[in-house]
Amino acid sequence: MADQIFKGRITKALSGFYYVTRFEDGITYACKAKGIFRKKGSSPLVGDVASFVVTHEGDKEGNIEALDPRTSVLQRPTVANVDMGLVVFAVKDPEPNLHLLDRMLVVLENADLDVVICFNKTDLMDEAYVNSLSLLYESAGYKVVCTCVPDEDGKSILLPQLSGHLTTVVGPSGAGKSSIINMLRGTAAMEVGEVSEKIRRGKQTTRHVELISLSPKNSFIVDTPGFSSLDFSDIAKEDLASCFPEIEKRLGGCKFSSCSHIHEPVDSCIIRQAVESGEIDERRYESYVSFYEELEKMSKF
Repeated sequence: MADQIFKGRITKALSGFYYVTRFEDGITYACKAKGIFRKKGSSPLVGDVASFVVTHEGDKEGNIEALDPRTSVLQRPTVANVDMGLVVFAVKDPEPNLHLLDRMLVVLENADLDVVICFNKTDLMDEAYVNSLSLLYESAGYKVVCTCVPDEDGKSILLPQLSGHLTTVVGPSGAGKSSIINMLRGTAAMEVGEVSEKIRRGKQTTRHVELISLSPKNSFIVDTPGFSSLDFSDIAKEDLASCFPEIEKRLGGCKFSSCSHIHEPVDSCIIRQAVESGEIDERRYESYVSFYEELEKMSKF
């Protein structure tokens, strides 16, 4: 009699084992990958949907037989099938670097992910400042949630946004990513780093990539290491405008089809006109110009 095949999501890879959470009941099995993967020169990834057989029910062990086709692969850290990006920034402690936030958003947009921005630690700044940040990115076309962890009011707002998605969490160290994940899953098992008093940056606390199951069923979130820079090498300068939602929705209205939205006269560029009228935020536009010039320099090498 052939072994029964189950389906599940790989939620962790550690010490040669792939931990697969079975879809039907949420039970996790420590699985080995069959030799066929080594022969193909590929390996399963966290986030993969795997077909597996149970080899030892008591010890919750199994073997991965096959993987479903991937819809995406997000690098650094490498996670398969991510379709949502939750970008977490503190409004203070550390001070928000909005240029870095824009950079992260460009990378997530280029990866074709849905995006939710979470401004955390809202108790540290006045309401007017928090509202101005929210309005800036809502007017650009993003969903924005404000939280004050450990206050769980944000949980009821965030969870529906992430329902049915495999979400990666990105943001600078010290922004409160681990605290927000603890809030979402209802535990405090994940180590939370204190912000360094000396340099006002977060100490890195995440040691490996792991998916965490959320309610409702088959919703997952991955805690990823914090980072301070992002590589644009796989983005063509001509595609950059499509990574800014407020610019993308106006594309096609310029006089020149090859418009860079930087060097052309204002009366021929609908994007520059929108900046002058205040329809596109000037600070966001400055990020676009900075990134475009960076990509332009890279293309010359």
